[in-house]
Amino acid sequence: MDCISKRVAALAVSQTLAMSQRSQELRAAGVDVINLSVGEPDFDTPAHIKEAAKKAIDDNFTRYTPVPGYMTLRQAIADKLSRENGLHFDPAQIVVGNGAKQELCNVILATVNPGDEVIIPTPAWVSYVEMVKLAEGHVVELPTGIDTDFKLSPERLEAAITPRTRMIMFCSPSNPTGSVYTRAELEALAEVLARHPHVLVLADEIYEHINYTGTFTSMASLPGLEGRVIVINGVSKAYAMTGWRIGYCAAPLPIAKAVSKLQGQYTSGVSSIAQKAAEAAYTGPQQCVADMREAFRRRRDLVVELARRIPGLKVNEPQGAFYLFPEVSSYLGTRTPDGRAIDTDTDLAMYLLDDAHVATVAGSAFGTPGYIRFSYATSDDNLREAMRRIAEALGRLEGRKG
Repeated sequence: MDCISKRVAALAVSQTLAMSQRSQELRAAGVDVINLSVGEPDFDTPAHIKEAAKKAIDDNFTRYTPVPGYMTLRQAIADKLSRENGLHFDPAQIVVGNGAKQELCNVILATVNPGDEVIIPTPAWVSYVEMVKLAEGHVVELPTGIDTDFKLSPERLEAAITPRTRMIMFCSPSNPTGSVYTRAELEALAEVLARHPHVLVLADEIYEHINYTGTFTSMASLPGLEGRVIVINGVSKAYAMTGWRIGYCAAPLPIAKAVSKLQGQYTSGVSSIAQKAAEAAYTGPQQCVADMREAFRRRRDLVVELARRIPGLKVNEPQGAFYLFPEVSSYLGTRTPDGRAIDTDTDLAMYLLDDAHVATVAGSAFGTPGYIRFSYATSDDNLREAMRRIAEALGRLEGRKG
């Protein structure tokens, strides 16, 4: 019996989650796997945030919550956007969801009609394309490469926009590349978008605070884009709160209302306890954010240095997030010592998992074959050992080009 809807059957499985699951299965079988596949800080949630959650339980914040979130949390988010980004959103324009992932999907489902074109610069996070497919939109991928630090040029953006373009999805700092656009680069893109007022901008800014450049520019702050930018952010990355599942969108009021309407029909409001914890994250001391960012910066420097020692890897220096995205094309077309063909980046990622016991994610999962993503959100010792294993495993491949 064919009981699965075409809508779901057409979706791809998240390869980041699939690789993480595979590594967990190997660990359960007693294999010493180092997991560089998952984008999750390895730090504990800061103490003052956990204390706020405990207090929320004691204060009986245990009932259903408003669909768009507690007003106190939405006000804290509005204050954060004003204080840190110079953005002026009313709490009514903010909807809190079960992680930034839900709010991304909510916005797409609330704004994209069947056949609408959505521009996605690639490499891009694995779920962007699938979310657009769920809304029956048409994905227009704009590939970028390591030679341009994976950044989109204004000329290529201009050429891609058509009367059917509904939205561009944009992520800086980027998952999977760690690239961070400068303000000047964003202004150049905004000049293009200003000439096309029918195009919305969905700005995924979840890695805002894991940024080594010293500055961050929100797309919503750029002239010419007023009333067209939807900001996505949350507490998962900056505050090591992945399991708390709190993200938000800040949007023009009609879009915020539509998102709340949609969310009200299939999840309703977010966990009361997690919301009070997130409120403490935004209103409490911020030194924890700076401390974690400096730790990630040190790890970035370490993993870039180690990766550059491996012959055949082409490596740039990411300016944000906690990912390295080296080009590995010189290892494609090789064979393992026992004769297995390594024809694709997926073959290479599986070889590294099965033989080196290091979990990574193939670049094709992000729309960019010939690359592999490493997450360096783990300890220095794990990174050193993982890169040692990778170097040895790659060195055993036969027939490498160059």
